[in-house]
Amino acid sequence: MKHINIKVIGKVQGVFFRASTKAVADQMGVKGKVKNEKDGSVLIEAEADAISLDMFVEWCRKGPEKSVVEQVLIEDGELQHYTNFVVIKKNLLW
Repeated sequence: MKHINIKVIGKVQGVFFRASTKAVADQMGVKGKVKNEKDGSVLIEAEADAISLDMFVEWCRKGPEKSVVEQVLIEDGELQHYTNFVVIKKNLLW
């Protein structure tokens, strides 16, 4: 298991990016969370095996149909042992 933080920059808010990310994460067995940032980006914490994370990041580089991904920044993080993947609606719980 591995933990990565993914910051997706571009037209990624108001295009169902978070909901689509959850659907893809659930299909791939990726655990973690996703939220909108105040700067217009989307921040994702993701945990899975390396192969699943690679496929997940590839999806993040494209995003859902109406998104325009300009940049994806990835950094390793500390394993949090998430049990599911959730969409954070507000910045209260992050």
